[in-house]
Amino acid sequence: MKAKVYVTLKPSVLDPQGKAIHHSVELLGFEKIGDVRQGKYFEIALDPGITEDEARETAEKIARDILANPVIEDFSVVVDPNGT
Repeated sequence: MKAKVYVTLKPSVLDPQGKAIHHSVELLGFEKIGDVRQGKYFEIALDPGITEDEARETAEKIARDILANPVIEDFSVVVDPNGT
């Protein structure tokens, strides 16, 4: 089983790295890009035998306590029972 955690800046937080990426893709000729926001992605491999609910609960606790700064970041968790 694998949990995938996506951490992104809250919409109200300025994202200078995202702005720099947005500017770069425009310079490369990509014209129809409205905005770019950067974030972080984590994969957490969980032991066999854990339920999907336990996996989600564990991954959400790890994200909340360690991976994301709750003042400026949001997170979402996707549990993949096949571990792909």
